[in-house]
Amino acid sequence: MKILLFDSYLSIIKKSVNARIFQSLYFTDGKRKIDILKKGDLSCAFFVSCVLKLFNLISSPHTTVKSTVSDLLAHHWQKVKKPKIGAILHWEDKNGHEHLGFYIGNQKAISNSSKKRVPIIHHWTYKNKRKIIAIYWHKGLERNIK
Repeated sequence: MKILLFDSYLSIIKKSVNARIFQSLYFTDGKRKIDILKKGDLSCAFFVSCVLKLFNLISSPHTTVKSTVSDLLAHHWQKVKKPKIGAILHWEDKNGHEHLGFYIGNQKAISNSSKKRVPIIHHWTYKNKRKIIAIYWHKGLERNIK
């Protein structure tokens, strides 16, 4: 038997909607405990990178968009012009934060909502309110059974 990477990957992404698992990541400065994700407010990179690491598509989970994108590029993710289901979407800076999520088809994406503090389904361009600055695809996600 062989794992169906694309199908498993897409299933995990879709089943992450409303999951609270990506809300907090704690560090210490030696004196106090700090939730660097601010209870889900800053969780987009952590959500995306945890899913990617689960399938060994990057080296490790990340807490910033910049480090996640660097890891994508280091692991042979390529910029593409049109999204494929499962592609990573990278949105422009808004309110001081760039944003990452997954394209799931039919002009829909899943990414962490800073308002709801969990991954949600939304229009892939936020109904033209947020510009996509890059779309990333990994050839390892090509379907192996049609």
